[in-house]
Amino acid sequence: MFREEVVLVDADDNETGTAEKLDAHRLGRLHRAFSVMIWDAHGRLLLQRRQIGKYHSGGLWTNTCCGHPRPGETTAAAAARRLNEEMSVICGLTPIGTFTYRAELDAGLIEHEFVHIFQGVYAGLIAPNPEECDGYSWSTPDVIRKQIAVVPGAFSAWFRKYVEADWPIAPPA
Repeated sequence: MFREEVVLVDADDNETGTAEKLDAHRLGRLHRAFSVMIWDAHGRLLLQRRQIGKYHSGGLWTNTCCGHPRPGETTAAAAARRLNEEMSVICGLTPIGTFTYRAELDAGLIEHEFVHIFQGVYAGLIAPNPEECDGYSWSTPDVIRKQIAVVPGAFSAWFRKYVEADWPIAPPA
Protein backbone atom coordinates (compact mmCIF):
# COMPACT_ATOMS: atom_id res chain seq x y z
CA MET A 1 0.00 0.00 0.00
CA PHE A 2 1.20 3.51 -0.89
CA ARG A 3 2.28 5.52 2.16
CA GLU A 4 1.57 9.18 1.47
CA GLU A 5 3.98 11.52 3.23
CA VAL A 6 3.51 15.22 3.97
CA VAL A 7 6.25 17.75 4.64
CA LEU A 8 6.24 19.04 8.21
CA VAL A 9 7.15 22.72 8.59
CA ASP A 10 7.61 25.39 11.22
CA ALA A 11 5.63 28.65 11.33
CA ASP A 12 7.95 30.13 8.66
CA ASP A 13 7.53 27.17 6.27
CA ASN A 14 10.98 25.74 6.99
CA GLU A 15 11.00 21.95 6.61
CA THR A 16 11.27 20.06 9.90
CA GLY A 17 10.69 16.51 8.65
CA THR A 18 7.99 14.33 7.15
CA ALA A 19 5.04 12.37 8.48
CA GLU A 20 2.45 9.98 7.12
CA LYS A 21 -0.47 12.14 5.96
CA LEU A 22 -3.14 10.57 8.15
CA ASP A 23 -0.87 10.71 11.23
CA ALA A 24 -0.22 14.41 10.60
CA HIS A 25 -3.98 14.99 10.44
CA ARG A 26 -4.69 12.90 13.53
CA LEU A 27 -2.11 14.81 15.56
CA GLY A 28 -2.67 18.25 14.03
CA ARG A 29 0.97 18.67 13.02
CA LEU A 30 1.78 21.75 10.95
CA HIS A 31 2.54 20.70 7.38
CA ARG A 32 2.90 22.22 3.92
CA ALA A 33 -0.12 22.31 1.63
CA PHE A 34 -1.44 24.15 -1.40
CA SER A 35 -4.77 25.43 -2.65
CA VAL A 36 -5.64 26.30 -6.23
CA MET A 37 -8.21 28.87 -7.31
CA ILE A 38 -9.18 28.59 -10.99
CA TRP A 39 -11.17 31.43 -12.54
CA ASP A 40 -13.02 31.81 -15.80
CA ALA A 41 -13.15 34.90 -18.03
CA HIS A 42 -16.38 36.01 -16.29
CA GLY A 43 -14.79 36.38 -12.83
CA ARG A 44 -16.21 33.12 -11.51
CA LEU A 45 -14.28 30.69 -9.30
CA LEU A 46 -14.34 26.97 -10.05
CA LEU A 47 -15.56 25.11 -6.95
CA GLN A 48 -15.53 21.36 -6.48
CA ARG A 49 -17.70 19.17 -4.31
CA ARG A 50 -15.41 16.72 -2.55
CA GLN A 51 -16.16 13.07 -3.25
CA ILE A 52 -18.56 11.83 -0.56
CA GLY A 53 -16.29 8.94 0.44
CA LYS A 54 -13.19 11.06 1.17
CA TYR A 55 -11.62 10.32 4.54
CA HIS A 56 -12.62 13.80 5.72
CA SER A 57 -14.88 16.60 4.52
CA GLY A 58 -16.61 14.35 1.99
CA GLY A 59 -19.50 15.96 0.11
CA LEU A 60 -18.46 19.51 1.00
CA TRP A 61 -17.90 22.33 -1.46
CA THR A 62 -14.41 23.80 -1.59
CA ASN A 63 -11.93 25.61 -3.79
CA THR A 64 -10.89 24.15 -7.14
CA CYS A 65 -8.17 21.87 -5.84
CA CYS A 66 -6.00 21.39 -2.78
CA GLY A 67 -3.46 18.95 -1.47
CA HIS A 68 0.07 18.41 -0.23
CA PRO A 69 3.40 18.42 -2.02
CA ARG A 70 5.35 15.21 -1.71
CA PRO A 71 8.77 15.32 -0.05
CA GLY A 72 11.17 16.82 -2.61
CA GLU A 73 8.33 18.21 -4.78
CA THR A 74 7.81 21.96 -5.10
CA THR A 75 4.41 23.33 -4.15
CA ALA A 76 3.98 24.71 -7.68
CA ALA A 77 4.62 21.28 -9.24
CA ALA A 78 2.30 19.62 -6.72
CA ALA A 79 -0.48 22.14 -7.39
CA ALA A 80 -0.27 21.57 -11.16
CA ARG A 81 -0.15 17.79 -10.69
CA ARG A 82 -3.20 17.65 -8.41
CA LEU A 83 -5.20 20.13 -10.53
CA ASN A 84 -4.81 17.75 -13.45
CA GLU A 85 -5.45 14.63 -11.32
CA GLU A 86 -8.58 16.04 -9.65
CA MET A 87 -10.19 18.19 -12.35
CA SER A 88 -8.35 17.31 -15.60
CA VAL A 89 -7.34 20.96 -15.88
CA ILE A 90 -3.97 22.08 -17.18
CA CYS A 91 -3.24 25.80 -17.09
CA GLY A 92 -0.66 28.26 -15.88
CA LEU A 93 -0.68 28.86 -12.13
CA THR A 94 0.54 31.96 -10.32
CA PRO A 95 1.42 31.99 -6.61
CA ILE A 96 -0.60 34.67 -4.81
CA GLY A 97 0.34 34.20 -1.17
CA THR A 98 0.32 31.90 1.83
CA PHE A 99 -2.19 31.20 4.55
CA THR A 100 -1.77 29.28 7.82
CA TYR A 101 -4.77 27.78 9.59
CA ARG A 102 -5.84 25.11 12.04
CA ALA A 103 -9.27 23.49 11.91
CA GLU A 104 -10.88 20.52 13.61
CA LEU A 105 -12.59 18.29 11.06
CA ASP A 106 -14.92 15.32 11.07
CA ALA A 107 -13.58 11.89 12.08
CA GLY A 108 -11.46 13.48 14.82
CA LEU A 109 -8.95 14.89 12.35
CA ILE A 110 -7.16 18.23 12.51
CA GLU A 111 -5.95 20.25 9.54
CA HIS A 112 -2.98 22.41 10.54
CA GLU A 113 -1.50 23.70 7.34
CA PHE A 114 0.87 26.27 5.91
CA VAL A 115 -0.88 26.74 2.57
CA HIS A 116 0.61 28.11 -0.64
CA ILE A 117 -2.22 29.59 -2.71
CA PHE A 118 -2.15 29.59 -6.50
CA GLN A 119 -4.55 30.93 -9.09
CA GLY A 120 -5.06 30.54 -12.79
CA VAL A 121 -7.55 31.20 -15.58
CA TYR A 122 -9.09 28.36 -17.54
CA ALA A 123 -11.62 28.14 -20.38
CA GLY A 124 -11.61 24.47 -21.34
CA LEU A 125 -13.36 21.23 -20.51
CA ILE A 126 -13.74 20.26 -16.85
CA ALA A 127 -13.64 16.48 -16.30
CA PRO A 128 -13.51 15.79 -12.55
CA ASN A 129 -11.98 12.56 -11.30
CA PRO A 130 -14.95 10.74 -9.67
CA GLU A 131 -12.62 9.38 -6.97
CA GLU A 132 -11.85 12.96 -5.92
CA CYS A 133 -14.87 15.06 -6.85
CA ASP A 134 -18.66 14.63 -6.94
CA GLY A 135 -19.32 17.74 -8.99
CA TYR A 136 -18.26 21.28 -9.76
CA SER A 137 -19.73 24.74 -10.10
CA TRP A 138 -18.60 28.19 -11.23
CA SER A 139 -19.50 30.99 -8.81
CA THR A 140 -18.59 34.61 -8.08
CA PRO A 141 -16.93 35.59 -4.79
CA ASP A 142 -20.06 37.54 -3.75
CA VAL A 143 -22.34 34.54 -4.29
CA ILE A 144 -19.89 32.27 -2.47
CA ARG A 145 -19.83 34.62 0.55
CA LYS A 146 -23.63 34.68 0.65
CA GLN A 147 -23.86 30.88 0.39
CA ILE A 148 -21.34 30.41 3.21
CA ALA A 149 -23.29 32.88 5.38
CA VAL A 150 -26.49 30.87 4.85
CA VAL A 151 -25.15 27.29 4.87
CA PRO A 152 -21.60 27.30 6.28
CA GLY A 153 -21.65 23.54 6.89
CA ALA A 154 -21.88 22.89 3.14
CA PHE A 155 -18.31 24.16 2.68
CA SER A 156 -14.94 22.80 3.80
CA ALA A 157 -13.45 24.30 6.95
CA TRP A 158 -10.39 25.62 5.11
CA PHE A 159 -12.39 27.22 2.32
CA ARG A 160 -14.60 29.00 4.87
CA LYS A 161 -11.41 30.31 6.52
CA TYR A 162 -10.06 31.53 3.17
CA VAL A 163 -13.31 33.36 2.41
CA GLU A 164 -13.44 34.90 5.92
CA ALA A 165 -9.92 36.24 5.30
CA ASP A 166 -10.93 37.53 1.81
CA TRP A 167 -9.32 34.65 -0.12
CA PRO A 168 -10.06 34.38 -2.95
CA ILE A 169 -9.67 38.07 -3.39
CA ALA A 170 -10.50 38.40 -7.08
CA PRO A 171 -9.76 36.79 -10.40
CA PRO A 172 -6.41 37.57 -12.04
CA ALA A 173 -6.35 40.81 -14.00
